[in-house]
Amino acid sequence: MLIKISLENFKSFDQKEELSMISSSKIQGNKNHRIQIKQTKLLKNAVVYGANASGKSNLVKAFAFIKTTIMDGLPVTCIDDFCKNKEENKTKESVFELQFTVGDKFYAYGFSAILNQRKITEEWLYELMQDGGAHKLFIKEGYNAPILGDDVKLSTIEKSRFNVYSEDFAGQDSKLFLTEMNRGKKYDDKSKLLFFQQVFDWIMNNIIVITPNMGISNTEAYYNDESLENISKLIQTFDTGITEIKTKKITIEEMSNMIPAEIVQGIFNQLISQMKISDAQVVQMSWRVDGGFFNVRFIQGNSEPEITTLVLKHGKSVFDFNFVEESDGTKRLFDLIDMLLTERPDTVFVVDELERSLHPKLTERFLKLFMEAHDGTNMQLIFTTHEDTIMDQVLFRRDEIWFVERDIDNSTKIYSLDRFKERYDKKLSKAYLEGRYGAIPVFKHFSFKKGE
Repeated sequence: MLIKISLENFKSFDQKEELSMISSSKIQGNKNHRIQIKQTKLLKNAVVYGANASGKSNLVKAFAFIKTTIMDGLPVTCIDDFCKNKEENKTKESVFELQFTVGDKFYAYGFSAILNQRKITEEWLYELMQDGGAHKLFIKEGYNAPILGDDVKLSTIEKSRFNVYSEDFAGQDSKLFLTEMNRGKKYDDKSKLLFFQQVFDWIMNNIIVITPNMGISNTEAYYNDESLENISKLIQTFDTGITEIKTKKITIEEMSNMIPAEIVQGIFNQLISQMKISDAQVVQMSWRVDGGFFNVRFIQGNSEPEITTLVLKHGKSVFDFNFVEESDGTKRLFDLIDMLLTERPDTVFVVDELERSLHPKLTERFLKLFMEAHDGTNMQLIFTTHEDTIMDQVLFRRDEIWFVERDIDNSTKIYSLDRFKERYDKKLSKAYLEGRYGAIPVFKHFSFKKGE
């Protein structure tokens, strides 16, 4: 489970800001919104409010940026991703850190980089202890070879292997050592280096980022008839008019006719990179883009991927409907539907503008279904929204509600509703819109010039 994310000098984030999933001990309501791991109680939800251009989407982009950098190294576009509020930020380090649990172990993984130079300056991984201490697992500084912490005791064979990997990686400053230690590397179940694989797998597979314009999932749901039937039944409850969902095979050429070829190639490249790094026999992904909904599967040894798209039935109509013909709200539901059906344990869904194109009642129903579906499980949902009707202490705890706003220097700040210590019966949405918590638009006066 995610414990916290912290950022510094990334897009609108200047100084270090963090969003924490550690629950407040003073809040007694909605106790089922917490999961206890050892002595730590973690929240299952985080709702992030803020005005337009406040930096909400940049928080979501930070999750995606971390995953992209782990997969492929610093992207070419990152040279403009530093916080541009100050001139000195161009040559200042940007810092990214995730704290999370894998099983019952607590980790802190992060890296720093001078983004404008596409240069990673430091990378680290620590195991966090319940007494507040931390054991260093590895650290890489500058061009130096990565080194293990003193508590990592290796056998002679493993130590020799690690030294080779470490020395070969010395001088590398655009890619991460965590990635290198998962590039075709094999670890047995008793390996003292197994943490490299566990941490990599958790970040890459258990953090799912969904944006308003592109939904991405590694679900199995669209690959078998039984799960498609479940999706059909579930989608009917949202009053979309859809009565049945099927898939049909299409060619690469047909897919390229539906969406731009560069997007198609980007999808393929991402899956091919994932296959190379993980040495998997099969990799697959489902994508929703403006032109349609696609399931892409690469099988080791096959020259071309298997591609399917969705075909939808409406009522008693004898005609099939293509995904692109559906309303924006229905398309948005397909981005989110896997969140209700998934049985992948310990997943963190990070969703930008969850309510995009959805009726407020539909948004509320979706959230209640999500909580019901994953009650008692290690499933987390972090999402940004403008929908004030769900700002309700019956639906969410105070420490699950967060605000994002820009300060006088135009830098993004994050803070929790919990700091306001509101009564349980307080009408939060009314107080929010009145400006009590900040994070709302501040308008300036504008005068229309009228003719004589």
